[in-house]
Amino acid sequence: MTGLDIGLGEESVSVVIVDDHDAIRFGFKSACANFNFELLAESATVSQCLESLGNRAPQVAVLDLSLADGSSVHENVASFVERGIQVLVYSIGDKSTLIRSAVKAGAAAVVTKSQSMEELAQTIFLVAHGVYINNTQTAAAIDSDVEFKDAKLSNRERAVLGLYASGLTQKQIAFELKIAASTVKEHIDRVRSKYADVGRPVTDKTHFLKRAVEDGLIEEIA
Repeated sequence: MTGLDIGLGEESVSVVIVDDHDAIRFGFKSACANFNFELLAESATVSQCLESLGNRAPQVAVLDLSLADGSSVHENVASFVERGIQVLVYSIGDKSTLIRSAVKAGAAAVVTKSQSMEELAQTIFLVAHGVYINNTQTAAAIDSDVEFKDAKLSNRERAVLGLYASGLTQKQIAFELKIAASTVKEHIDRVRSKYADVGRPVTDKTHFLKRAVEDGLIEEIA
């Protein structure tokens, strides 16, 4: 008996699971009965899950990190969070960049599929009650990845970076934003300095593109 066991099984928690593996969904469905979880929906995609829910709002969404439909983990997490649904990422946990994206979008916890079903259930219960779990999975993904550090760009700097990384010249950016070309250069220099300060150096336009993709300013090029 650990601190995580408090309340487990004593009250019902409403949940959904989104995972593209039938076996995972089947196993989770069976576990729900053991831990007094009310399973409102189970599906292979977030869109299918939300459609089947209708106006119902579960307390926790158990979400696989990477789905076969190619959907963005950031958007998947945000789709639930925007509806006031807590998100627990349930994954093999070996993709730190995706874990980082999930946490930035508002995921409350990460549980790896190598952990026991009881550990998963315990975490679901805590997340349902508003507890954010800073476990080894989330901590490792954040602490070991310097790219998670926010450069704290201003709105104007973000706009300039997005356009510059997309391929526009400084003169074109100046025309687009209706500012002087010299002002564009000042913004670019500040962006470069801010990224360097947080350990994310920018030395050429390829780096600008990479940072813009990482921080969601432009879509990643396939």
